[in-house]
Amino acid sequence: MRLESFLLMRHEILLTVALLIILIAELSTENKKKISNLSVILFLGVTVIGFLPVPEGLLFGEMYRTSHLIVLMKNILNIGTLILFFQSAEWIKQTEYKNKVSEFYMLILSTLIGMNFMISSGHFIMFYIGLELATIPIAALAAYDRLKNISAEAGIKLILSSALSTGIMLYGISMLYGTVGSLYFSDMAGANLNTPLQTLAFIFFFAGMGFKISLVPFHLWTADVYEGAPINVSSYLSVISKGAAVFTLTIILYTVFYSIMPMWKNLLYVVAILTMTVGNLFALRQQNLKRFLAFSSVAQAGFILLGIIDGSGLGMASVVYFVLIYIFTNLGAFGVVSAISVASGKEHIDDYNGLYKTNPKLSLLLMLALFSLAGIPPVAGFFGKFFLFTAAAHSGYFWLVFIAVINATISLYYYLLVVKAMFINKNENPIAYFKSAFTTKVGLLLCVFGIFAIGLLSPVYEFIRMFSNIL
Repeated sequence: MRLESFLLMRHEILLTVALLIILIAELSTENKKKISNLSVILFLGVTVIGFLPVPEGLLFGEMYRTSHLIVLMKNILNIGTLILFFQSAEWIKQTEYKNKVSEFYMLILSTLIGMNFMISSGHFIMFYIGLELATIPIAALAAYDRLKNISAEAGIKLILSSALSTGIMLYGISMLYGTVGSLYFSDMAGANLNTPLQTLAFIFFFAGMGFKISLVPFHLWTADVYEGAPINVSSYLSVISKGAAVFTLTIILYTVFYSIMPMWKNLLYVVAILTMTVGNLFALRQQNLKRFLAFSSVAQAGFILLGIIDGSGLGMASVVYFVLIYIFTNLGAFGVVSAISVASGKEHIDDYNGLYKTNPKLSLLLMLALFSLAGIPPVAGFFGKFFLFTAAAHSGYFWLVFIAVINATISLYYYLLVVKAMFINKNENPIAYFKSAFTTKVGLLLCVFGIFAIGLLSPVYEFIRMFSNIL
Protein backbone atom coordinates (compact mmCIF):
# COMPACT_ATOMS: atom_id res chain seq x y z
CA MET A 1 0.00 0.00 0.00
CA ARG A 2 1.39 3.39 -1.01
CA LEU A 3 2.05 6.25 1.42
CA GLU A 4 -0.54 8.38 -0.39
CA SER A 5 -3.19 5.82 0.54
CA PHE A 6 -2.37 6.02 4.24
CA LEU A 7 -2.69 9.79 4.08
CA LEU A 8 -6.42 9.21 3.58
CA MET A 9 -6.33 8.40 7.32
CA ARG A 10 -4.81 11.80 8.04
CA HIS A 11 -6.98 12.59 11.07
CA GLU A 12 -6.34 9.26 12.78
CA ILE A 13 -2.59 9.37 12.05
CA LEU A 14 -2.23 12.92 13.37
CA LEU A 15 -4.13 12.06 16.55
CA THR A 16 -1.96 8.97 17.10
CA VAL A 17 1.23 11.00 16.61
CA ALA A 18 -0.02 13.65 19.05
CA LEU A 19 -0.87 10.95 21.60
CA LEU A 20 2.62 9.41 21.31
CA ILE A 21 4.29 12.81 21.70
CA ILE A 22 2.30 13.45 24.89
CA LEU A 23 3.31 10.00 26.17
CA ILE A 24 6.98 10.73 25.47
CA ALA A 25 6.65 14.12 27.18
CA GLU A 26 5.14 12.40 30.21
CA LEU A 27 8.18 10.12 30.45
CA SER A 28 10.64 12.95 29.84
CA THR A 29 9.48 15.71 32.17
CA GLU A 30 7.84 16.14 35.55
CA ASN A 31 6.47 19.59 34.72
CA LYS A 32 2.78 18.86 34.24
CA LYS A 33 2.05 22.45 33.22
CA LYS A 34 4.30 22.01 30.17
CA ILE A 35 2.47 18.82 29.23
CA SER A 36 -0.88 20.60 29.40
CA ASN A 37 0.37 23.47 27.22
CA LEU A 38 2.02 21.03 24.80
CA SER A 39 -1.23 19.06 24.45
CA VAL A 40 -3.23 22.18 23.60
CA ILE A 41 -0.64 23.35 21.05
CA LEU A 42 -0.41 19.89 19.47
CA PHE A 43 -4.15 19.62 19.08
CA LEU A 44 -4.33 23.12 17.67
CA GLY A 45 -1.95 21.91 14.96
CA VAL A 46 -4.02 18.76 14.39
CA THR A 47 -7.17 20.85 14.00
CA VAL A 48 -5.59 23.26 11.51
CA ILE A 49 -4.02 20.49 9.41
CA GLY A 50 -7.39 18.71 9.34
CA PHE A 51 -8.79 21.48 7.13
CA LEU A 52 -6.19 20.96 4.40
CA PRO A 53 -7.61 19.34 1.24
CA VAL A 54 -7.64 15.53 1.17
CA PRO A 55 -8.90 13.25 -1.64
CA GLU A 56 -11.76 10.82 -1.25
CA GLY A 57 -10.92 7.13 -1.19
CA LEU A 58 -11.15 3.66 0.35
CA LEU A 59 -8.72 1.62 2.45
CA PHE A 60 -8.42 -1.92 3.81
CA GLY A 61 -10.71 -3.51 1.24
CA GLU A 62 -13.35 -0.79 1.62
CA MET A 63 -13.51 -1.23 5.40
CA TYR A 64 -12.36 2.38 5.77
CA ARG A 65 -13.66 5.20 3.63
CA THR A 66 -13.32 8.93 3.50
CA SER A 67 -15.19 11.68 1.69
CA HIS A 68 -15.51 15.44 1.90
CA LEU A 69 -18.54 15.06 4.17
CA ILE A 70 -16.74 12.63 6.49
CA VAL A 71 -13.70 14.93 6.70
CA LEU A 72 -16.05 17.82 7.54
CA MET A 73 -17.60 15.78 10.37
CA LYS A 74 -14.17 14.97 11.80
CA ASN A 75 -13.12 18.61 11.60
CA ILE A 76 -16.25 19.62 13.50
CA LEU A 77 -15.37 17.17 16.28
CA ASN A 78 -11.80 18.51 16.29
CA ILE A 79 -13.07 22.07 16.74
CA GLY A 80 -15.16 21.02 19.72
CA THR A 81 -12.29 19.08 21.30
CA LEU A 82 -9.93 22.02 20.82
CA ILE A 83 -12.35 24.33 22.66
CA LEU A 84 -12.64 21.71 25.41
CA PHE A 85 -8.83 21.57 25.72
CA PHE A 86 -8.70 25.33 26.16
CA GLN A 87 -11.42 25.17 28.81
CA SER A 88 -9.75 22.24 30.60
CA ALA A 89 -6.21 23.64 30.76
CA GLU A 90 -6.83 25.43 34.07
CA TRP A 91 -9.12 22.78 35.56
CA ILE A 92 -6.58 20.02 35.01
CA LYS A 93 -3.94 21.96 36.97
CA GLN A 94 -5.90 21.64 40.23
CA THR A 95 -4.16 19.88 43.10
CA GLU A 96 -6.14 16.65 42.86
CA TYR A 97 -5.28 16.24 39.16
CA LYS A 98 -1.67 17.45 39.08
CA ASN A 99 -0.24 13.92 38.85
CA LYS A 100 -2.47 12.74 36.02
CA VAL A 101 -2.50 15.56 33.51
CA SER A 102 -1.18 13.59 30.54
CA GLU A 103 -3.67 10.78 31.17
CA PHE A 104 -6.57 13.16 30.59
CA TYR A 105 -5.30 14.29 27.20
CA MET A 106 -4.27 10.80 26.10
CA LEU A 107 -7.68 9.35 26.98
CA ILE A 108 -9.44 12.16 25.10
CA LEU A 109 -7.30 11.59 22.01
CA SER A 110 -7.88 7.83 22.21
CA THR A 111 -11.64 8.27 22.21
CA LEU A 112 -11.43 10.74 19.33
CA ILE A 113 -9.45 8.25 17.24
CA GLY A 114 -12.18 5.68 17.84
CA MET A 115 -14.90 8.16 16.88
CA ASN A 116 -13.08 8.94 13.64
CA PHE A 117 -12.95 5.25 12.78
CA MET A 118 -16.67 4.96 13.51
CA ILE A 119 -17.49 7.79 11.12
CA SER A 120 -15.18 6.43 8.38
CA SER A 121 -16.23 2.80 8.74
CA GLY A 122 -17.50 0.93 5.71
CA HIS A 123 -17.68 -2.40 7.51
CA PHE A 124 -19.31 -3.33 10.80
CA ILE A 125 -16.04 -4.77 12.20
CA MET A 126 -14.34 -1.42 11.64
CA PHE A 127 -17.37 0.28 13.16
CA TYR A 128 -17.19 -1.94 16.25
CA ILE A 129 -13.44 -1.40 16.73
CA GLY A 130 -14.00 2.35 16.60
CA LEU A 131 -16.95 2.07 18.99
CA GLU A 132 -14.95 0.22 21.62
CA LEU A 133 -11.95 2.51 21.24
CA ALA A 134 -14.26 5.46 21.78
CA THR A 135 -16.19 3.96 24.72
CA ILE A 136 -13.65 2.37 27.07
CA PRO A 137 -11.46 5.49 27.59
CA ILE A 138 -14.61 7.55 28.24
CA ALA A 139 -15.47 5.26 31.14
CA ALA A 140 -12.00 5.92 32.58
CA LEU A 141 -12.58 9.65 32.12
CA ALA A 142 -15.93 9.46 33.91
CA ALA A 143 -14.11 7.91 36.90
CA TYR A 144 -11.28 10.47 36.68
CA ASP A 145 -11.93 11.65 40.24
CA ARG A 146 -11.24 8.12 41.40
CA LEU A 147 -10.99 9.14 45.06
CA LYS A 148 -14.58 10.43 44.98
CA ASN A 149 -17.25 7.77 45.29
CA ILE A 150 -19.65 9.60 42.96
CA SER A 151 -17.04 9.69 40.18
CA ALA A 152 -16.12 6.03 40.59
CA GLU A 153 -19.83 5.23 40.52
CA ALA A 154 -20.23 7.21 37.28
CA GLY A 155 -17.43 5.22 35.65
CA ILE A 156 -18.92 1.90 36.74
CA LYS A 157 -22.41 2.85 35.56
CA LEU A 158 -21.09 3.98 32.21
CA ILE A 159 -18.98 0.89 31.52
CA LEU A 160 -21.73 -1.53 32.59
CA SER A 161 -24.41 0.29 30.61
CA SER A 162 -22.08 0.49 27.60
CA ALA A 163 -21.34 -3.23 27.81
CA LEU A 164 -25.05 -4.06 27.83
CA SER A 165 -25.89 -1.73 24.95
CA THR A 166 -22.91 -2.92 22.89
CA GLY A 167 -23.89 -6.53 23.47
CA ILE A 168 -27.41 -5.85 22.21
CA MET A 169 -25.99 -4.00 19.19
CA LEU A 170 -23.59 -6.85 18.37
CA TYR A 171 -26.46 -9.32 18.55
CA GLY A 172 -28.32 -7.26 15.97
CA ILE A 173 -25.25 -7.01 13.74
CA SER A 174 -24.79 -10.80 13.95
CA MET A 175 -28.39 -11.23 12.75
CA LEU A 176 -27.69 -8.96 9.79
CA TYR A 177 -24.57 -10.96 8.95
CA GLY A 178 -26.51 -14.23 9.18
CA THR A 179 -29.16 -13.02 6.74
CA VAL A 180 -27.01 -11.02 4.30
CA GLY A 181 -23.75 -12.97 4.51
CA SER A 182 -21.57 -9.86 4.65
CA LEU A 183 -20.67 -7.08 7.07
CA TYR A 184 -19.81 -4.53 4.38
CA PHE A 185 -22.08 -1.50 4.36
CA SER A 186 -22.22 -1.57 0.56
CA ASP A 187 -23.40 -5.20 0.50
CA MET A 188 -26.10 -4.56 3.08
CA ALA A 189 -27.21 -1.41 1.28
CA GLY A 190 -27.74 -3.53 -1.84
CA ALA A 191 -29.87 -6.07 0.02
CA ASN A 192 -33.55 -5.63 0.77
CA LEU A 193 -33.60 -5.78 4.56
CA ASN A 194 -37.32 -6.31 5.00
CA THR A 195 -37.61 -9.72 6.71
CA PRO A 196 -38.83 -9.89 10.33
CA LEU A 197 -35.41 -11.07 11.53
CA GLN A 198 -33.68 -8.17 9.80
CA THR A 199 -36.19 -5.75 11.29
CA LEU A 200 -35.42 -7.12 14.75
CA ALA A 201 -31.71 -6.83 13.97
CA PHE A 202 -32.16 -3.17 13.07
CA ILE A 203 -34.07 -2.49 16.31
CA PHE A 204 -31.23 -4.03 18.33
CA PHE A 205 -28.69 -1.93 16.43
CA PHE A 206 -30.73 1.22 16.92
CA ALA A 207 -31.07 0.48 20.65
CA GLY A 208 -27.29 0.36 20.96
CA MET A 209 -26.85 3.65 19.12
CA GLY A 210 -29.74 5.16 21.08
CA PHE A 211 -27.72 4.57 24.24
CA LYS A 212 -24.75 6.49 22.83
CA ILE A 213 -26.97 9.45 21.86
CA SER A 214 -29.09 9.33 25.06
CA LEU A 215 -32.39 8.76 23.28
CA VAL A 216 -35.41 7.80 25.39
CA PRO A 217 -35.76 5.10 26.72
CA PHE A 218 -31.99 4.50 26.56
CA HIS A 219 -31.11 7.69 28.47
CA LEU A 220 -31.32 6.54 32.08
CA TRP A 221 -27.54 6.53 32.59
CA THR A 222 -27.05 10.10 31.39
CA ALA A 223 -27.86 12.27 34.41
CA ASP A 224 -26.05 10.06 36.94
CA VAL A 225 -22.90 9.83 34.84
CA TYR A 226 -22.88 13.56 34.02
CA GLU A 227 -23.30 14.43 37.70
CA GLY A 228 -20.58 12.05 38.89
CA ALA A 229 -18.00 12.77 36.20
CA PRO A 230 -15.85 15.92 36.26
CA ILE A 231 -17.61 18.80 34.51
CA ASN A 232 -15.21 18.87 31.57
CA VAL A 233 -15.71 15.14 31.01
CA SER A 234 -19.49 15.61 31.14
CA SER A 235 -19.03 18.36 28.57
CA TYR A 236 -17.12 15.97 26.31
CA LEU A 237 -19.78 13.30 26.69
CA SER A 238 -22.57 15.76 25.96
CA VAL A 239 -21.01 17.31 22.88
CA ILE A 240 -18.21 15.37 21.16
CA SER A 241 -19.30 11.82 22.00
CA LYS A 242 -22.93 12.57 21.18
CA GLY A 243 -21.95 14.36 17.96
CA ALA A 244 -19.85 11.42 16.75
CA ALA A 245 -22.67 8.96 17.49
CA VAL A 246 -25.19 11.19 15.66
CA PHE A 247 -22.93 11.42 12.60
CA THR A 248 -22.38 7.66 12.55
CA LEU A 249 -26.05 6.79 13.01
CA THR A 250 -27.12 9.21 10.27
CA ILE A 251 -24.63 7.79 7.76
CA ILE A 252 -25.61 4.19 8.51
CA LEU A 253 -29.34 4.92 8.34
CA TYR A 254 -28.96 6.74 5.03
CA THR A 255 -26.81 4.00 3.48
CA VAL A 256 -27.07 0.54 5.08
CA PHE A 257 -30.74 0.81 6.05
CA TYR A 258 -31.92 2.95 3.15
CA SER A 259 -34.14 0.11 1.86
CA ILE A 260 -36.21 0.12 5.06
CA MET A 261 -36.43 3.89 5.40
CA PRO A 262 -40.25 3.95 5.92
CA MET A 263 -39.87 1.62 8.91
CA TRP A 264 -37.11 3.53 10.67
CA LYS A 265 -38.82 6.84 9.96
CA ASN A 266 -41.82 5.64 11.97
CA LEU A 267 -39.51 4.53 14.76
CA LEU A 268 -37.70 7.88 14.80
CA TYR A 269 -41.06 9.68 14.87
CA VAL A 270 -42.01 8.03 18.16
CA VAL A 271 -38.54 8.20 19.72
CA ALA A 272 -38.16 11.89 18.82
CA ILE A 273 -41.39 12.82 20.60
CA LEU A 274 -40.50 10.77 23.67
CA THR A 275 -36.94 12.10 23.83
CA MET A 276 -37.89 15.77 23.50
CA THR A 277 -40.74 15.51 26.00
CA VAL A 278 -39.05 13.37 28.66
CA GLY A 279 -35.82 15.37 28.46
CA ASN A 280 -37.67 18.66 28.93
CA LEU A 281 -39.95 17.47 31.73
CA PHE A 282 -37.06 16.06 33.75
CA ALA A 283 -34.92 19.15 33.14
CA LEU A 284 -37.66 21.21 34.82
CA ARG A 285 -37.03 19.40 38.12
CA GLN A 286 -33.24 19.69 38.30
CA GLN A 287 -31.25 21.87 40.68
CA ASN A 288 -27.78 20.51 40.01
CA LEU A 289 -26.50 22.19 36.85
CA LYS A 290 -24.76 19.07 35.54
CA ARG A 291 -27.99 17.07 35.79
CA PHE A 292 -29.84 20.06 34.35
CA LEU A 293 -27.57 20.15 31.29
CA ALA A 294 -27.74 16.35 31.05
CA PHE A 295 -31.51 16.34 30.55
CA SER A 296 -31.16 19.37 28.31
CA SER A 297 -28.82 17.32 26.10
CA VAL A 298 -31.39 14.50 26.07
CA ALA A 299 -34.02 16.93 24.78
CA GLN A 300 -31.59 18.29 22.17
CA ALA A 301 -31.03 14.72 20.93
CA GLY A 302 -34.76 14.52 20.26
CA PHE A 303 -34.58 17.67 18.15
CA ILE A 304 -31.68 16.18 16.15
CA LEU A 305 -33.93 13.28 15.11
CA LEU A 306 -36.12 15.79 13.25
CA GLY A 307 -33.28 16.27 10.80
CA ILE A 308 -32.42 12.59 10.48
CA ILE A 309 -36.05 11.64 9.79
CA ASP A 310 -36.02 13.58 6.51
CA GLY A 311 -33.85 10.89 4.90
CA SER A 312 -32.34 13.17 2.24
CA GLY A 313 -29.37 15.48 1.72
CA LEU A 314 -31.38 18.29 3.32
CA GLY A 315 -31.75 16.23 6.50
CA MET A 316 -28.05 15.34 6.54
CA ALA A 317 -27.07 19.01 6.11
CA SER A 318 -29.41 20.13 8.90
CA VAL A 319 -28.00 17.50 11.29
CA VAL A 320 -24.36 18.39 10.59
CA TYR A 321 -25.14 22.11 10.85
CA PHE A 322 -27.01 21.68 14.14
CA VAL A 323 -24.23 19.58 15.67
CA LEU A 324 -21.72 22.31 14.74
CA ILE A 325 -23.89 24.92 16.47
CA TYR A 326 -24.57 22.59 19.40
CA ILE A 327 -20.82 22.20 19.97
CA PHE A 328 -20.27 25.95 20.41
CA THR A 329 -23.48 26.39 22.40
CA ASN A 330 -23.19 23.53 24.86
CA LEU A 331 -19.46 24.01 25.36
CA GLY A 332 -20.23 27.65 26.17
CA ALA A 333 -22.70 26.60 28.86
CA PHE A 334 -20.48 23.87 30.28
CA GLY A 335 -17.46 26.18 30.08
CA VAL A 336 -19.08 28.76 32.34
CA VAL A 337 -20.25 26.09 34.79
CA SER A 338 -16.74 24.61 34.81
CA ALA A 339 -15.06 27.98 35.41
CA ILE A 340 -17.38 28.73 38.33
CA SER A 341 -16.93 25.23 39.77
CA VAL A 342 -13.14 25.54 39.63
CA ALA A 343 -13.27 28.93 41.37
CA SER A 344 -15.96 28.27 43.97
CA GLY A 345 -16.92 24.58 43.90
CA LYS A 346 -20.61 25.51 43.42
CA GLU A 347 -22.77 23.67 40.88
CA HIS A 348 -26.40 24.31 41.90
CA ILE A 349 -28.80 26.75 40.27
CA ASP A 350 -29.50 28.50 43.60
CA ASP A 351 -25.78 29.20 43.92
CA TYR A 352 -26.04 31.35 40.79
CA ASN A 353 -28.44 33.83 42.43
CA GLY A 354 -27.05 37.31 41.92
CA LEU A 355 -24.16 36.09 39.77
CA TYR A 356 -24.51 39.04 37.40
CA LYS A 357 -23.49 41.51 40.11
CA THR A 358 -20.12 39.87 40.68
CA ASN A 359 -19.38 38.14 37.37
CA PRO A 360 -21.34 39.94 34.64
CA LYS A 361 -19.33 38.62 31.68
CA LEU A 362 -19.78 34.98 32.63
CA SER A 363 -23.48 35.63 33.29
CA LEU A 364 -23.95 37.14 29.85
CA LEU A 365 -22.12 34.26 28.17
CA LEU A 366 -24.19 31.64 29.99
CA MET A 367 -27.35 33.54 29.07
CA LEU A 368 -26.32 33.55 25.37
CA ALA A 369 -25.58 29.82 25.48
CA LEU A 370 -28.93 29.04 27.13
CA PHE A 371 -30.78 31.25 24.63
CA SER A 372 -29.04 29.39 21.81
CA LEU A 373 -30.04 26.03 23.31
CA ALA A 374 -33.61 27.32 23.52
CA GLY A 375 -33.53 28.51 19.90
CA ILE A 376 -34.06 32.24 20.42
CA PRO A 377 -33.04 34.50 17.49
CA PRO A 378 -30.60 35.88 16.46
CA VAL A 379 -28.19 33.43 18.12
CA ALA A 380 -27.08 30.33 16.22
CA GLY A 381 -29.36 27.86 18.01
CA PHE A 382 -32.39 29.45 16.36
CA PHE A 383 -31.01 28.77 12.88
CA GLY A 384 -30.02 25.24 13.85
CA LYS A 385 -33.51 24.37 15.03
CA PHE A 386 -35.05 26.19 12.06
CA PHE A 387 -33.25 23.94 9.58
CA LEU A 388 -34.11 20.81 11.62
CA PHE A 389 -37.79 21.80 11.56
CA THR A 390 -37.50 22.56 7.85
CA ALA A 391 -36.08 19.10 7.17
CA ALA A 392 -38.92 17.40 9.05
CA ALA A 393 -41.53 19.55 7.31
CA HIS A 394 -39.89 18.72 3.97
CA SER A 395 -40.95 15.10 4.51
CA GLY A 396 -44.45 16.07 5.64
CA TYR A 397 -44.02 15.58 9.40
CA PHE A 398 -45.96 18.69 10.33
CA TRP A 399 -47.40 17.28 13.57
CA LEU A 400 -43.89 16.32 14.65
CA VAL A 401 -42.73 19.88 13.98
CA PHE A 402 -45.69 21.20 15.98
CA ILE A 403 -44.79 18.97 18.96
CA ALA A 404 -41.16 20.08 18.64
CA VAL A 405 -42.21 23.75 18.78
CA ILE A 406 -44.19 23.04 21.97
CA ASN A 407 -41.15 21.33 23.48
CA ALA A 408 -38.93 24.24 22.44
CA THR A 409 -41.30 26.54 24.34
CA ILE A 410 -41.08 24.31 27.43
CA SER A 411 -37.29 24.32 27.21
CA LEU A 412 -37.29 28.11 27.08
CA TYR A 413 -39.02 28.16 30.48
CA TYR A 414 -36.38 26.12 32.32
CA TYR A 415 -33.50 27.87 30.59
CA LEU A 416 -34.99 31.18 31.77
CA LEU A 417 -35.00 29.86 35.33
CA VAL A 418 -31.19 29.93 35.26
CA VAL A 419 -31.19 33.37 33.64
CA LYS A 420 -33.60 34.60 36.31
CA ALA A 421 -31.31 33.27 39.05
CA MET A 422 -28.33 35.16 37.65
CA PHE A 423 -29.97 38.47 36.81
CA ILE A 424 -33.06 38.87 39.05
CA ASN A 425 -32.87 36.71 42.18
CA LYS A 426 -31.42 38.38 45.26
CA ASN A 427 -28.44 36.94 47.08
CA GLU A 428 -26.62 38.47 50.05
CA ASN A 429 -23.54 36.34 49.36
CA PRO A 430 -23.26 35.72 45.62
CA ILE A 431 -20.33 33.86 44.11
CA ALA A 432 -17.32 36.14 44.55
CA TYR A 433 -15.67 37.83 41.60
CA PHE A 434 -12.82 35.86 40.07
CA LYS A 435 -10.60 36.02 37.02
CA SER A 436 -10.57 33.07 34.64
CA ALA A 437 -7.31 31.76 33.23
CA PHE A 438 -6.23 32.93 29.77
CA THR A 439 -6.88 29.54 28.17
CA THR A 440 -10.38 29.44 29.67
CA LYS A 441 -11.09 32.88 28.25
CA VAL A 442 -9.92 31.75 24.80
CA GLY A 443 -12.23 28.73 24.91
CA LEU A 444 -15.21 30.84 26.01
CA LEU A 445 -14.52 33.53 23.40
CA LEU A 446 -14.47 30.86 20.68
CA CYS A 447 -17.90 29.74 21.92
CA VAL A 448 -19.22 33.32 21.77
CA PHE A 449 -17.91 33.64 18.21
CA GLY A 450 -19.60 30.40 17.19
CA ILE A 451 -22.90 31.25 18.88
CA PHE A 452 -23.17 34.43 16.81
CA ALA A 453 -21.23 33.78 13.62
CA ILE A 454 -22.34 30.26 12.67
CA GLY A 455 -25.98 31.36 12.55
CA LEU A 456 -25.51 34.72 10.87
CA LEU A 457 -23.03 33.52 8.24
CA SER A 458 -25.27 31.71 5.77
CA PRO A 459 -22.30 30.41 3.68
CA VAL A 460 -21.56 28.00 6.54
CA TYR A 461 -24.83 26.16 5.97
CA GLU A 462 -24.45 26.36 2.19
CA PHE A 463 -20.96 24.86 2.48
CA ILE A 464 -22.30 21.96 4.55
CA ARG A 465 -25.24 21.51 2.17
CA MET A 466 -22.85 21.21 -0.77
CA PHE A 467 -21.30 18.00 0.63
CA SER A 468 -24.36 16.47 2.30
CA ASN A 469 -25.97 14.53 -0.53
CA ILE A 470 -24.37 11.14 0.13
CA LEU A 471 -27.25 8.99 -1.13
